[in-house]
This record gives sequence, C-alpha cells and structure tokens, in this order.
Amino acid sequence: VNSAGVMPIIFAMAALAIPNTIGGFAGNTWLGNISRGISTFLTPSFTLGGMTASLIYTVVIVFFTFFYTVVVMDIPQMSENLKKWNAFVPGIRPGKETTSYLDRVISRVTFAGAIFLAVIALAQFLMPALLGISGNVFPLYGGTSLLIVVGVALETMKAIEAQLMMRHYEGFIK
Repeated sequence: VNSAGVMPIIFAMAALAIPNTIGGFAGNTWLGNISRGISTFLTPSFTLGGMTASLIYTVVIVFFTFFYTVVVMDIPQMSENLKKWNAFVPGIRPGKETTSYLDRVISRVTFAGAIFLAVIALAQFLMPALLGISGNVFPLYGGTSLLIVVGVALETMKAIEAQLMMRHYEGFIK
C-alpha cells in the first residue's frame, strides 16, 4: 500500500524545518525588530505538534507521497513491460487502456498510502494528548523510526527466507 516508503515523511520534515531555520537566523541578525517579528510569526506556525503545523505537515506528506510515487514508478514503462512479456490485466486491453488503468489504480493506492503515512507521522504528536502521558516519550518512537524498523525487519525476514530456500534447493545436484 505504501509505495513511497519513509521518504515523504523525511521530505516533509525537511520542508517544515526550513521556515524555522529562516526564522531562527532572522531573529539574530541586524534587521532588528522586523526580523524578530518574522521569527516570532514563523516559529510557532511551523513547530510540530501545533494544529497549524500538523495540518501543513499532513498536506506536505500527502504531496510528497504522490510526488515520490510518480518519480519512482514509471507507469507507461510498466504497461510497456506487461505488453512485452505477453502479460495483461484481465478485461483491459494492452497499451493505452492498461496505462490509464494502472495510473488510476496506483493513484488510489497511493492516496491510501499517503493517509497511512500522515497518520503514522502524526502519531508521535497525537498519542501523548490522547493517552494523557508526557510528550517527551513519543518522539523517541516517531513514525519515521517505526517505519524504518519495520522495513528492516521485513527485509531481514526476506533475506533469511531466501537463504533457507537456497539450502533446500537441489537444482542440478542430482
């Protein structure tokens, strides 16, 4: 469901860090009151955990999920490969119809993945409020680290399974 992986969350964090960085630099320069005003305006708006920042964070994650999926998945190439390999989607003609069908399906799946990523990324800010516990605990278990740990565990399991399959493969030995 999540074809973009953890990259949209990383891109969103970087995008939201830019205004805070600009606000931090502007508050300490020779511009005086104007720069401190900009810093005072930008920093609370883009500090994660607040309502405005959470909404912006969600929108940016959804945007980067679609952007990254478009960059990584070449749908016309997928359609062409299906055609070359004499494969087809049942009920869909090879060519342009397959391309439009794959585009429609991948867009729907990507939307579900984007919502999933946004919920996972916001969990570290929402859970302390929902559970009534200290907010200092959940940043250690943020969405990005959770996705990375699960991804590494899945890849490790696949590697172990591949090794076990190779040990039991007799192939040309007989």
